[in-house]
Amino acid sequence: MGNPTHPEVSVARQSPQRPDADEPELDATDGPVEPEVERGSADRSLWDELRIDPVEIALPAGTGFTLRAYRPARELTPTDVAERDEDDPFLARRQVVEAEDAEDEEVVILDEEFAALSAEEEEDGRPAGRKRKTDAEDEESEAEEDEQDAAADEEVPVFLTHKGRLLLFKTPEALVSFIRSGAPNDMSQLDSWNELSERVEPADIAPLDEDTYELDLVVENLRGGHDTWDPTLLIEAGEVARDLSYALRLPAVLDMLSAGSSLDDLDEALRASVNGGIGGFLGRRRLKKIGAQTASLGWRTIVGKISAVVDWRD
Repeated sequence: MGNPTHPEVSVARQSPQRPDADEPELDATDGPVEPEVERGSADRSLWDELRIDPVEIALPAGTGFTLRAYRPARELTPTDVAERDEDDPFLARRQVVEAEDAEDEEVVILDEEFAALSAEEEEDGRPAGRKRKTDAEDEESEAEEDEQDAAADEEVPVFLTHKGRLLLFKTPEALVSFIRSGAPNDMSQLDSWNELSERVEPADIAPLDEDTYELDLVVENLRGGHDTWDPTLLIEAGEVARDLSYALRLPAVLDMLSAGSSLDDLDEALRASVNGGIGGFLGRRRLKKIGAQTASLGWRTIVGKISAVVDWRD
């Protein structure tokens, strides 16, 4: 096409005149225009210093803000889920059954060990097996202590939770108001909590892109089929779901995402698919073998279990 002949078109394409640097920009109502702050561009010094991060999570019921930190497990007291689990009769019944099964298993093990030990004493005429058993138990105990020490030093996630429920706030102002209120929560055990409550402002609640999670889109994305799967969306969803299931003590979700599970295979294939070269090619081939229906059903269960333990705050 030729050059436009309508004068209003050429005028519309002209760059607007820059206002004087000393004068505030005015909008249509002659009021000052507040500059837009890009996501994650706010001052991060507070969060870096206190080692806590604001997080935004979207669920089917809405989007909310909360906090997350990572600390060595030995420094944290897990959230108390007793009251939450009492409200779930199915969960309470399952725990009773598991406890009964554990007791039965322990009795069987003790009976087997006792029978073997008795037979050994009758054969040798002396309790030699007891010494060997004690040595083995000592070695096993030392190994368990080493594993427990290593686990205690591992950094684990803690969220803004209370009595087994995730606290999600509809606005930054509501979140800041709660932090300043002194209300009980599981993050108050952090050594930096008091300083955060004194210094945080609503403008500080600006999560980074990597701390923004869209769990509300996961199931629909998986239902669309392999060609529509969004690796970034699904990988990030897996990361926050693992963190939440640990912090909220949701063993069923942890099991669904544990190593060797079908959803863990999906996660590994997605991570491989975003890489170039032969690794990315093999990752995409693995994705084709994962059932879209199975994956979407699994994630629907995960999102449902997380949503069930959210305490929404305005």
